[in-house]
Amino acid sequence: MAKLTIVRLGVDVPYEQAWALQRRVHAHRVAGTLGDTALLLEHAPVYTAGRRTAAHERPADGTPVVDVDRGGRITWHGPGQLVGYPIMRVGDVGAYVHALEEAMIQICADFGVSVHRVEGRSGVWVRDEGGPERALGAVGIRIVGGVTMHGFALNCANDPSWFNRIVPCGITDAGVTSLSQESGRRIVVDEVMPYAEKRLAEALEAEPQDMHEEDLLQAVAKLR
Repeated sequence: MAKLTIVRLGVDVPYEQAWALQRRVHAHRVAGTLGDTALLLEHAPVYTAGRRTAAHERPADGTPVVDVDRGGRITWHGPGQLVGYPIMRVGDVGAYVHALEEAMIQICADFGVSVHRVEGRSGVWVRDEGGPERALGAVGIRIVGGVTMHGFALNCANDPSWFNRIVPCGITDAGVTSLSQESGRRIVVDEVMPYAEKRLAEALEAEPQDMHEEDLLQAVAKLR
């Protein structure tokens, strides 16, 4: 079984900082000097726009948006949301996206929340009879040189009003929710993190091994 090194980057991580680290780790994974690695974190509040984002989906009040090279459209990251960036070699893109969704489905099940896939839309969703579907987890990836970047975001205890300024993922006929909203109790990222590590490794059919952020930074620095 392949190994997956899991690194927790902490909270309030600036998006540009994590993106720069992704690119460095990605380059070494493509070169074969690092193994498969997953970065798990909470971002400082930020809107990021994928390559297919339309102008009307962006904030109308001039709120800054970081344009990124992943697929998908605009979304928000910030406190209370678990973000995962697996940087790993894959062969089947569809199977990889399916695995990220499966990991989120199993994490939600661990907390008694039932989510499902929606045909034609990535991520995981809560369905209400007679009401709109609500996004609980999103997926947006890029694959270069056979190695993944970006990844998934799972809403745990974040403020949903952040999504009011945008058209999340370009979808106008659905809402946004979180584990806390659906379970009826506050579920923070720290509580979710060990389940996420386990379920992500299972879905990717990998053996997880932890690494401290400092050790990863030292390893990357030595490989320059």
